[in-house]
Amino acid sequence: MRRVLLVEDNEDNARALTRLLARRGYDMVTAGTGADAVRLAFEAKPDVILMDIGLPDFDGLEATRRIKANPECAAIPVIALTAHALIEDQRAALGAGCVNFSPKPVNLPSLLSLISAALESQREQHDGN
Repeated sequence: MRRVLLVEDNEDNARALTRLLARRGYDMVTAGTGADAVRLAFEAKPDVILMDIGLPDFDGLEATRRIKANPECAAIPVIALTAHALIEDQRAALGAGCVNFSPKPVNLPSLLSLISAALESQREQHDGN
């Protein structure tokens, strides 16, 4: 079973998305702050991270940078989730190390496709090394 770390500070959004993804067979781990995201990326070893950009302590971009700086977590694909869908926001997310970007409110079929693509890319990189 693939493990997803969902980083979302809005508890209602986190509960809803966790429930939807768990129904599709993902093992869900959640964090509500950037600090928890960094810690859980290391401890839980998720296969993919869904990273809210607007977090209460430090933002999702900084959390992604910190995760990517850890050699044990650097290969985990991170998909940015944010209500800010401007091209500059997308560039900032990609520049921080995210592999893709999903605007909020989340479109579940689109997000599932992004997750599948990230996991497939990760598998291909692992198989190629």
